[in-house]
Amino acid sequence: MKAMHRELELQQNYLAGQKVETIYFGGGTPSLIGAASIEQFIDKISSLFPVIPDAEITLEANPDDLTAAAVQAFRKTSINRFSIGIQSFFEEDLRWMNRAHNDSEAESSIKRVQDAGFENITIDLIYGYPLLSDEKWKVNLKTAIHSAVPHISAYSMTVEPQTALAAFIRKGKQQDMNEAQSAAQFSQMIELLEQSGYQQYEISNFAKPGHYSRHNTNYWKNVPYLGIGPSAHSFNGHTRQWNISNNSKYIESLHKASLPAQIEELSLNDRYNEYIMTSLRTMWGTSLVKIEQDFGHDYHGSMIKNLQKFLKKELIIIENETVKLSASGKLFADKIASELFITED
Repeated sequence: MKAMHRELELQQNYLAGQKVETIYFGGGTPSLIGAASIEQFIDKISSLFPVIPDAEITLEANPDDLTAAAVQAFRKTSINRFSIGIQSFFEEDLRWMNRAHNDSEAESSIKRVQDAGFENITIDLIYGYPLLSDEKWKVNLKTAIHSAVPHISAYSMTVEPQTALAAFIRKGKQQDMNEAQSAAQFSQMIELLEQSGYQQYEISNFAKPGHYSRHNTNYWKNVPYLGIGPSAHSFNGHTRQWNISNNSKYIESLHKASLPAQIEELSLNDRYNEYIMTSLRTMWGTSLVKIEQDFGHDYHGSMIKNLQKFLKKELIIIENETVKLSASGKLFADKIASELFITED
């Protein structure tokens, strides 16, 4: 934490004086460091950066960390939004995922946070894995809806190459993920959540009106951000940088007042591709006017040309000079975006 305070000091000019609208304590599990350290870090940010009075300040937490004492301690901090990693409300699924919490903690943690007076809450759910039948997925969604959280993020299970799950699948000890199952449960989720008053404002994110994540929305709109800590990433519109992941080397570097980061200068192509990738995933879509203004006529022409096959397949729609994914197009968001990229120099 001392090293992270030092990094804040060294990076206080990174955002060029822009006002800080959101602060996000992300995973690992930041709730483990305790309320006092969280508040000291917020105070340090406020002493170095112009933080707006109603900034959205989010803390990621696992259900098992949200004891009554912990929630009451966080209530005394500036935290005003919780992101709770529920993943599932079924005990067998949580054990299969090797999660530390159980099914009763999944539900009780939400109620405990609500009872403490926190209204701005998001929960994470996972779908598309072998144990999850469509009926169980429906129960998970209905439990989330019944809990009255205003924001739900849901992600399809993916298998990273160097994980125990990947090894079990290779050895035939576990079933592989099923794309058809994932697609069906994605569609099931959209239908059920929209019927319950949630808006799908980004591929994986649903919110009641007025409860969009301001932090994530700014990210998708290419607003600059500063990341602090090991492995943290930053973006200022022209460069991207990422910190070393090793804790010891991170601390050692900052002890010497040296930023432990690698920096990449973003080309015009990089910035264009990033805009396509992030904006197309949202309900606001990709602005053809912005492409013309920010990137030029050639990029605009390339976009129009590359869109034609997706228009014919009805995977996208164009409204008011804005490109948006159709209902069927949302199933192929990453593929569509990648085929709209410009990769040549």
